[in-house]
Amino acid sequence: MADSVSERTTIEAPAADVLAVLLDFERYPEWARDLKEAEVLVRDAEGRPLEVRFRAAGMGHSTSYTLRYDHSRPDRLAWRLVEGDVARKLDGQYTFHELDGGGRTDITYDLEAELKMPLPRFVKRRTQLKISHTALRELKARVEAGHR
Repeated sequence: MADSVSERTTIEAPAADVLAVLLDFERYPEWARDLKEAEVLVRDAEGRPLEVRFRAAGMGHSTSYTLRYDHSRPDRLAWRLVEGDVARKLDGQYTFHELDGGGRTDITYDLEAELKMPLPRFVKRRTQLKISHTALRELKARVEAGHR
């Protein structure tokens, strides 16, 4: 059974700047602490990443997974797991809502995850909360550093 988590923050930058950082997957290892590699495998006709393979560190181990991205809505970047060595499901999305005429962006991060190995619920929940909190905190720092 998949578990889900949702977290929200406000970034002091326009949504276009947030999306530009999110779509620059090859640079994730520079700012996303637990990501060691990110490789775009497939791009769409507009050059946007469709499938990306990641290698991440987590709980003292290295894990690999491939995500497929959905660019169908301008206010959202969604993904679903294509394959992963420890995850059965790792689907989520960032949803953007511009504030103050576009100078600030409210962003929501939703994640639904299911691991292949059994873990106590509190361990899974703590891990998901760490992932969502870290993802938003590091994204906010990266976007705001480039926007200043």
